[in-house]
Amino acid sequence: MSYRSRFFSIAIGTLLSVSGLLGTLAQAQEADLSPDQKSRVRVEKVDAAIKLIPAGYKFVTAGKLTVASVPGRLPFAAYATDNKTPVGSEPDVAQLVADSLGLQLELVPIAWADWPLGVVSGRFDAAIHNITVTEERKAKFDFSTYRNDLLGFYVPLNSKITSISKPEDVAGLKVIVSSGTNQEQILLRWIEANKAKGLPASEVQYYDDEAVLGVALQSGRADAYLGPNATSAFKAAKEKNTKLVGTFSGGWPETAEIAVATKKGSGLADAVTAAVNAQIANGNYAKALGRWNLSAEAVKESRTNPPGLPKS
Repeated sequence: MSYRSRFFSIAIGTLLSVSGLLGTLAQAQEADLSPDQKSRVRVEKVDAAIKLIPAGYKFVTAGKLTVASVPGRLPFAAYATDNKTPVGSEPDVAQLVADSLGLQLELVPIAWADWPLGVVSGRFDAAIHNITVTEERKAKFDFSTYRNDLLGFYVPLNSKITSISKPEDVAGLKVIVSSGTNQEQILLRWIEANKAKGLPASEVQYYDDEAVLGVALQSGRADAYLGPNATSAFKAAKEKNTKLVGTFSGGWPETAEIAVATKKGSGLADAVTAAVNAQIANGNYAKALGRWNLSAEAVKESRTNPPGLPKS
């Protein structure tokens, strides 16, 4: 971060941290955070998917699909107003799968680091929380894809920028990105490619405070923000002061997909994949994603164990 950017952040950070918190709370209040989730999309069982459940498979609890969930941030998952029930886009997907398989959904809130051992040890039938398919993970888990892992460029509503789809489009722009992230590495590679072509340099900005980041974008101090599309799309829908001008894979140039993770070789993945595809076909899947403004990340088809991001 430049000296001026640091000074800007420090000077107004304290004042805006309170307003940022209030904005986050207001955003959450507009979403359905009730524990009963009456607005959640519910579906009928899918016989074709149920038939794919291996005859010898034993669910953690008979008649239930026990799913690891990581409440922390919307739209993925957060706690309901009872402070114990996970709600959000990922619990909604879990509900689609459970209903399709004729099972009651049992969501178990955990920390992110705990899902891999929980699935392998049989504590959970599945983990559903923004898990990207990678070749390394495929050694221990089977996957059923349900969402594209996208990064998004967001600009103020009144911005003249209408599209960012390739490295050349960021030439000369001031772009905010989080330090140490995959999107930062992609952006830096884009900038180096532009430099080699003799294109105008881009300015990279970093802000630790989300409220300060927002002010920098709205004031014109920055032109665009690059971050995970899911969280940015949810925020844009609620605050209505930014717009999406481009998305690309979170594994650029490789394709990255989000998937339900089940134990390797358990045989449950094919049933989950069939369940998701049934809901894609009848439109319920689209309704579930649309509820959290994640339509841009919809997949056309769920796949079992597709190529994952390569090992680093």
